[in-house]
Amino acid sequence: MIKILVVDDEPHITELIQFNLELNDYSVEIAGNGKEAIEKAKAGAFDLIILDVMLPFVDGFGVLKILKKDEKYKDVPILMLTAKSSETDKVLGLETGADDYLTKPFGIKELMARVNVLLRRVRKVEKANKDSMSIHNLTIDSVSHTVKVNGNEIDLTLKEFEILLILCQNEGNVVKRDDLLDNVWGYEYFGDSRAIDVHIRHIRKKIEDYDKDYDYIETIRGIGYKIR
Repeated sequence: MIKILVVDDEPHITELIQFNLELNDYSVEIAGNGKEAIEKAKAGAFDLIILDVMLPFVDGFGVLKILKKDEKYKDVPILMLTAKSSETDKVLGLETGADDYLTKPFGIKELMARVNVLLRRVRKVEKANKDSMSIHNLTIDSVSHTVKVNGNEIDLTLKEFEILLILCQNEGNVVKRDDLLDNVWGYEYFGDSRAIDVHIRHIRKKIEDYDKDYDYIETIRGIGYKIR
């Protein structure tokens, strides 16, 4: 059974989320603060985490940073909840490793849709069975979920890996930002397409650590990106 950790210090919100998740046959655990969230995550094994930003003891960004350093949770999707709607907070969450962002107040149907899509995306990546692809000095293998540059394995998040995989599968062709959002997020994304730009920047930096002489990802102004 899929296990989900819900982290929020407002009981009426955690109860609502838990009720609806359990209606869909998900196993749910609740944490009411950042410290408890870290303890439960380290003691257990969760397939998805719903994490509020404003938490006692350790805030959501702090919890996110700690979990993303844990090998067990490197590829586990994390959906951030926040009462703040500022672009700065959303970009910070994405840069720290969040997979999606939902601003309070939210509709439970939208939350459930995002949860289901995140879990489907994980399963899709896990079941990938295509051969590896090589582009210049970069090799990406969707079976082993690895990326190597000049023989050196680079550490990508699940979302970064999916974006790079889609670009490589469309080598030489421009992939629109909207198409990347649809394919990676899996639903009509209502946020800023800059989310893609944040992840592309991270991918580029990680590639450049081992190959500074070749620009793998080309920006097509106003349209999207392509692998050269």
